[in-house]
Amino acid sequence: MEDLREIYDSENSHEQFEQELEHALEAHYDVIVIEPTNIGDETSRWIQVGNCLHKTAVIAGIGCLFSPIFLPTTWKVLSFSSGAVSVTSASIYGLSWQFDPCCKYQLERDPSTLAKLRLSNLTSSSPVVLVRKDDTYRKQLHNFFAIASACYCALTLYRWLRT
Repeated sequence: MEDLREIYDSENSHEQFEQELEHALEAHYDVIVIEPTNIGDETSRWIQVGNCLHKTAVIAGIGCLFSPIFLPTTWKVLSFSSGAVSVTSASIYGLSWQFDPCCKYQLERDPSTLAKLRLSNLTSSSPVVLVRKDDTYRKQLHNFFAIASACYCALTLYRWLRT
Protein backbone atom coordinates (compact mmCIF):
# COMPACT_ATOMS: atom_id res chain seq x y z
CA MET A 1 0.00 0.00 0.00
CA GLU A 2 1.31 3.41 -0.95
CA ASP A 3 0.23 6.48 1.01
CA LEU A 4 0.67 9.92 -0.55
CA ARG A 5 0.87 12.23 2.45
CA GLU A 6 -0.46 15.76 2.45
CA ILE A 7 2.62 17.59 3.67
CA TYR A 8 3.18 21.08 2.30
CA ASP A 9 6.89 21.69 2.85
CA SER A 10 7.61 23.80 -0.24
CA GLU A 11 5.86 25.93 -2.80
CA ASN A 12 6.19 23.08 -5.33
CA SER A 13 4.26 20.62 -3.17
CA HIS A 14 1.50 20.15 -5.77
CA GLU A 15 4.01 19.06 -8.42
CA GLN A 16 5.68 16.79 -5.89
CA PHE A 17 2.32 15.16 -5.07
CA GLU A 18 1.70 14.60 -8.80
CA GLN A 19 5.13 12.98 -9.22
CA GLU A 20 4.55 10.73 -6.20
CA LEU A 21 1.18 9.66 -7.60
CA GLU A 22 2.69 8.97 -11.02
CA HIS A 23 5.42 6.89 -9.40
CA ALA A 24 2.88 4.94 -7.30
CA LEU A 25 0.71 4.24 -10.37
CA GLU A 26 3.68 3.06 -12.42
CA ALA A 27 4.92 0.89 -9.52
CA HIS A 28 1.59 -1.02 -9.66
CA TYR A 29 0.78 -0.81 -5.95
CA ASP A 30 -2.35 -2.76 -5.03
CA VAL A 31 -3.71 0.13 -2.95
CA ILE A 32 -2.89 3.83 -3.22
CA VAL A 33 -4.15 6.29 -0.62
CA ILE A 34 -4.16 9.90 -1.83
CA GLU A 35 -4.38 12.43 0.99
CA PRO A 36 -3.86 15.72 -0.91
CA THR A 37 -7.40 16.87 -1.70
CA ASN A 38 -6.68 18.49 -5.07
CA ILE A 39 -4.77 15.52 -6.47
CA GLY A 40 -7.33 13.10 -5.04
CA ASP A 41 -10.23 15.01 -6.61
CA GLU A 42 -8.50 15.22 -10.00
CA THR A 43 -7.66 11.51 -9.96
CA SER A 44 -11.17 10.60 -8.82
CA ARG A 45 -12.75 12.63 -11.64
CA TRP A 46 -10.36 11.16 -14.21
CA ILE A 47 -11.28 7.61 -13.18
CA GLN A 48 -15.00 8.47 -13.15
CA VAL A 49 -14.83 9.88 -16.68
CA GLY A 50 -13.11 6.70 -17.87
CA ASN A 51 -15.78 4.59 -16.13
CA CYS A 52 -18.50 6.70 -17.75
CA LEU A 53 -17.00 6.20 -21.22
CA HIS A 54 -16.74 2.45 -20.59
CA LYS A 55 -20.35 2.17 -19.41
CA THR A 56 -21.60 4.37 -22.25
CA ALA A 57 -19.83 2.16 -24.81
CA VAL A 58 -21.34 -1.00 -23.32
CA ILE A 59 -24.90 0.29 -22.77
CA ALA A 60 -25.09 2.03 -26.15
CA GLY A 61 -23.72 -1.12 -27.80
CA ILE A 62 -26.37 -3.24 -26.12
CA GLY A 63 -28.99 -0.74 -27.24
CA CYS A 64 -27.68 -0.84 -30.80
CA LEU A 65 -27.62 -4.61 -31.04
CA PHE A 66 -30.87 -5.42 -29.26
CA SER A 67 -33.14 -2.52 -30.23
CA PRO A 68 -33.75 -3.90 -33.76
CA ILE A 69 -35.21 -7.01 -32.11
CA PHE A 70 -37.70 -5.10 -29.97
CA LEU A 71 -38.42 -1.94 -31.98
CA PRO A 72 -40.15 -1.54 -35.34
CA THR A 73 -37.95 -1.23 -38.42
CA THR A 74 -38.87 2.45 -38.76
CA TRP A 75 -36.78 3.10 -35.62
CA LYS A 76 -33.50 1.90 -37.15
CA VAL A 77 -32.06 5.39 -36.76
CA LEU A 78 -32.14 4.85 -32.98
CA SER A 79 -30.10 1.66 -33.32
CA PHE A 80 -27.70 3.38 -35.68
CA SER A 81 -27.28 6.34 -33.30
CA SER A 82 -26.68 4.03 -30.34
CA GLY A 83 -24.05 2.20 -32.34
CA ALA A 84 -22.31 5.45 -33.23
CA VAL A 85 -22.28 6.47 -29.55
CA SER A 86 -20.84 3.08 -28.57
CA VAL A 87 -18.07 3.26 -31.16
CA THR A 88 -17.26 6.86 -30.28
CA SER A 89 -17.13 6.18 -26.53
CA ALA A 90 -14.94 3.12 -26.95
CA SER A 91 -12.65 5.04 -29.33
CA ILE A 92 -12.24 7.95 -26.92
CA TYR A 93 -11.55 5.50 -24.09
CA GLY A 94 -9.03 3.64 -26.23
CA LEU A 95 -7.20 6.80 -27.27
CA SER A 96 -7.26 8.66 -23.95
CA TRP A 97 -7.45 6.08 -21.17
CA GLN A 98 -6.19 2.73 -22.40
CA PHE A 99 -2.50 3.44 -21.82
CA ASP A 100 -2.94 5.62 -18.74
CA PRO A 101 -1.83 3.79 -15.58
CA CYS A 102 -4.89 5.23 -13.79
CA CYS A 103 -7.23 3.02 -15.83
CA LYS A 104 -6.00 0.01 -13.85
CA TYR A 105 -7.41 1.51 -10.64
CA GLN A 106 -10.90 1.97 -9.25
CA LEU A 107 -12.11 4.15 -6.41
CA GLU A 108 -12.77 2.21 -3.22
CA ARG A 109 -15.80 3.52 -1.35
CA ASP A 110 -17.02 0.44 0.50
CA PRO A 111 -16.73 1.18 4.25
CA SER A 112 -16.08 -2.45 5.19
CA THR A 113 -13.20 -2.70 2.70
CA LEU A 114 -11.81 0.65 3.81
CA ALA A 115 -11.90 -0.49 7.45
CA LYS A 116 -9.69 -3.47 6.58
CA LEU A 117 -7.01 -1.20 5.09
CA ARG A 118 -5.92 0.29 8.43
CA LEU A 119 -6.24 3.92 7.44
CA SER A 120 -6.03 5.21 11.00
CA ASN A 121 -2.78 7.19 10.82
CA LEU A 122 -3.80 9.52 7.98
CA THR A 123 -3.45 13.29 8.07
CA SER A 124 -6.50 13.83 5.83
CA SER A 125 -10.08 13.27 6.90
CA SER A 126 -11.26 12.26 3.43
CA PRO A 127 -8.53 10.51 1.45
CA VAL A 128 -9.10 9.01 -1.99
CA VAL A 129 -8.39 5.27 -1.98
CA LEU A 130 -7.50 3.58 -5.26
CA VAL A 131 -7.49 -0.19 -5.62
CA ARG A 132 -5.77 -1.90 -8.54
CA LYS A 133 -8.16 -4.04 -10.59
CA ASP A 134 -7.67 -6.24 -13.61
CA ASP A 135 -9.45 -4.42 -16.44
CA THR A 136 -8.91 -7.01 -19.18
CA TYR A 137 -12.49 -8.29 -19.08
CA ARG A 138 -13.82 -4.74 -18.96
CA LYS A 139 -11.90 -3.68 -22.06
CA GLN A 140 -12.88 -6.84 -23.92
CA LEU A 141 -16.53 -6.21 -23.08
CA HIS A 142 -16.71 -2.66 -24.36
CA ASN A 143 -14.52 -3.47 -27.38
CA PHE A 144 -16.83 -6.37 -28.29
CA PHE A 145 -19.92 -4.17 -28.17
CA ALA A 146 -18.19 -1.33 -30.01
CA ILE A 147 -16.94 -3.60 -32.80
CA ALA A 148 -20.32 -5.36 -33.10
CA SER A 149 -22.02 -1.94 -33.16
CA ALA A 150 -19.62 -0.71 -35.83
CA CYS A 151 -20.43 -3.76 -37.95
CA TYR A 152 -24.16 -3.21 -37.46
CA CYS A 153 -23.83 0.48 -38.37
CA ALA A 154 -21.75 -0.32 -41.45
CA LEU A 155 -24.31 -2.89 -42.62
CA THR A 156 -27.21 -0.51 -41.95
CA LEU A 157 -25.47 2.35 -43.75
CA TYR A 158 -24.70 0.05 -46.70
CA ARG A 159 -28.38 -0.96 -46.91
CA TRP A 160 -29.56 2.67 -46.67
CA LEU A 161 -27.20 3.77 -49.43
CA ARG A 162 -28.13 0.85 -51.65
CA THR A 163 -31.83 1.72 -51.67
